[in-house]
Parts: sequence; structure tokens; C-alpha cells
Amino acid sequence: MRSIWNGAISFGLVSIPIKLVNATESRSVSFRQIHTEDGGRIRYRKVCELDDQEVPQAEIGKAYEDADGTMIPITDEDLASLPLPTTKTIDIVAFVPASEIDPLQIDGAYYLAANGVPAAKPYTLLREALKRSKKVGLAKFALRGRERLGMLRVVDDVIAMHGLLWPDEVRRPEGVAPDADVTIRDAELDLADALMDTLGDVDVESLHDDYRQAVEELIAAKAEGVELEPQPAPAGGGKVIDLMAALESSVRAAKEARGDEAAEVSAPVTELKPRGKAATRKTASKEAAGTAAEPAPGKRAARKTPAGKATADRATAKKATAKKATAKKATAKRTTAKKASATSATSSKRAASKPASGKAAAKKTAARKRAS
Repeated sequence: MRSIWNGAISFGLVSIPIKLVNATESRSVSFRQIHTEDGGRIRYRKVCELDDQEVPQAEIGKAYEDADGTMIPITDEDLASLPLPTTKTIDIVAFVPASEIDPLQIDGAYYLAANGVPAAKPYTLLREALKRSKKVGLAKFALRGRERLGMLRVVDDVIAMHGLLWPDEVRRPEGVAPDADVTIRDAELDLADALMDTLGDVDVESLHDDYRQAVEELIAAKAEGVELEPQPAPAGGGKVIDLMAALESSVRAAKEARGDEAAEVSAPVTELKPRGKAATRKTASKEAAGTAAEPAPGKRAARKTPAGKATADRATAKKATAKKATAKKATAKRTTAKKASATSATSSKRAASKPASGKAAAKKTAARKRAS
């Protein structure tokens, strides 16, 4: 790795010669600008506004533009002569716990390498002191024309330095948080915790840039004259209507992705359930509403569950009982009608026999009178 800055770490009265190298690199795919009609490169040229001539890099300097547009030239010698102790020195000003550094301040990352054999021992001393104290060094240094803030910590056997933004360079998060009053229930927090536990840890080394890989495959295919098939767009997250249902589905999907056999949500949701008789009535009402909302189509649906079968059997028994009762009523009516008919016939016979008996008696009386 090529050093970008040479200087020393000032550690009290100890000075450690070091070389500063970049700890990170950009792996993104870079593109060039072209003319779409003929494929020609589009290049930027630095042209002087006064003579309209292109200027080479060696003749380009820097200047500060004043409020009225006046250019004030500033040379590298001017900057090097500034009375700053940090122009070639990383000056450690304090040792603090890492938790006191706001992650929003972290900027670039660098490795500090010992510059020469004499620097090995003081370099190792500082490294081991940082390890044992479990603290980080807060330092000031000058790089690329301005003074910066840095944090020194140990990575493996190397001292690394993170460039930090000054506190006044970090914006306050005013007006960013939601304005609406939102109430989060314990059951929702329990499900969120269950989802976090299900996702678990991840090996950072296993993560990679899928987009960059897809771009590289696209470039390789176009270079070979092959057209790639369009890939389906990833399913986007729809509008969340029921947060509890979304959390439960997320937990279940995460467990299935990890290969867990039991993908059940075990988060307690007792806060959402009513107790006592009210719970019984509420459960019964829900079951009745569910039965009415999803009727079973015909006898086949009734056979699906024991409850449906029992209901169908009771309904059949009621119908049979009703038929028997109707038959009994009809039989009773027929019996009553027969009795009424028989009674009428008897009455008619009696009524018919009475006159006959009266005539016979009159004939006997008349015969007796004639005999006398």
C-alpha cells in the first residue's frame, strides 16, 4: 500500500515516526461518459477563462474566491508555513472510551505504519497501551489542506486511525422524527424482539455487493455479444396495514429461511386477550362470526370437521322428529274423524229405530183392544 502522508505520532514526549496509508478502497464499477451517437469519449478539459486555452495540471494552482469575486492565490508553501503543530504530526490530545465517539462523526479510515526500525518499539508500546486500557486515542492532524480530528484504535496488530468530523459538522436531527403520537404495545415489542432473535448474527465476511456483481456480469455479457434475460423485479414491501400480522409473517419467514422446523411465533401476546367471562363471550362471538362469514358449502363442508358433522346430525334428528310429530298429528286427526263418524251413525240408527218401536207398540195395543 502506498503511503499518502508521512509524519509522526506525538504521544506525550514520545514521537513515533509513521506512514499514513488508506485502509479502504472503492470497489464500485466506474463508467466513462460517451457520445451516444458515435460512441466517442466525452472528456473534461481545464480551460483558462481569460485566454480560452487548455491549461496542463502543472500550471494549475489554488486560490480563495473572495465575496466580491476576487481570487486570492494560495500556494502549497503558504499552507506549509502555517504555525500548526499538526502539519506533520498526529497529536494525541486525550484517551477516551470508544462509546464517547458518536458514529455519525466517523469519516475515512487509515492504517498507521511504523516508519523505520527505530519506530517499532514506541509503536508497539502505544498499541499495547491502547489494548490494555480499552480506550481510543483522540487526536488532531492536518491532511489535504485542513486540520482534522482523528480516533486511534487497534485493529489486529496495527494502529488504525479514523478521520472524524468536527462536532459542528454533524447536523442535528431536527424535524426528522415522526410528528404523530404513536403508541407501541408490549406484544408488538415482543414480536420485534422475536424477529431480531430469529435473524440472529451474521458473518460480515460473507456479505457482498450483489449490485456490483450483476453489473460485472452485464458488462461481460455485452462484451461477448450476449443479451441477458431480464430478471423479475424484487417484491417490494407493500403498505403495512396490520403491524402485528406483518411482524408475525416476518418472524415465520425468517425461521423458514434459516431452516427451522418449527416456524411458529412464540411471542407472548397476553396483553391483547381479555380475561374471564368477557373473554368467553368474546371468543364465542368471534367463533359465531367466523362461522357466519365462512359458510360451509353443502354436506361436504359439514363433514370437514367434527363440529360440522355434529351440527348436521342434530339438524337431521330435528327434521326426523318433526316428521314423526306431524305423522302422529295426522293419525290422531284420522282417529278422531272415525270416532265422529261412528257416533253420527249410532245416533242416526237410534233416531231411526225410535219411530219403528212406537208403531209396533200402537199395533200391539190395537190388537189387544180387538181381542177384548
